[in-house]
Amino acid sequence: MSIYDYSVRQLNGVETGMSSYRDKVLLIVNTASQCGFTPQYAELQKLYETYRERGLFVLGFPCNQFGAQEPGSAEEVAEFCSINYGVTFPMFEKTLVQGPDAHPLFQYLTGETDGEIKWNFTKFLVDRNGRVVQQYDSSVKPLEIAPDLEKLL
Repeated sequence: MSIYDYSVRQLNGVETGMSSYRDKVLLIVNTASQCGFTPQYAELQKLYETYRERGLFVLGFPCNQFGAQEPGSAEEVAEFCSINYGVTFPMFEKTLVQGPDAHPLFQYLTGETDGEIKWNFTKFLVDRNGRVVQQYDSSVKPLEIAPDLEKLL
């Protein structure tokens, strides 16, 4: 299995194969709208704007597993991200990211890093070949990841 074998559903309900991101550098993040780390949306958007032309895609996966900090509907999540942070990077449906019912994509990501998702805004960096390079915990601000992105772009 590789990251490209999984499918995910966008906030608008459209099923998307991760294979559509082949040859791109990915920063995959579980997000939440009512979290102390929510302001990281601004830095995630900045990374996306800065590096998109060079092949970076930030992929946001709202998650309500940690402190019920993402209670809204898909429409509410989309509106919140757009109005408050100007998010234009792809956002996906609410996703379980840990435990036995975690989405297979996140089971794969944590299996590749031997990591655990402990809170919202855990980040996974994936290279152009679909290899998971690094997992960052919530406290790592997105702009701190820029040097690692530069090496992959």
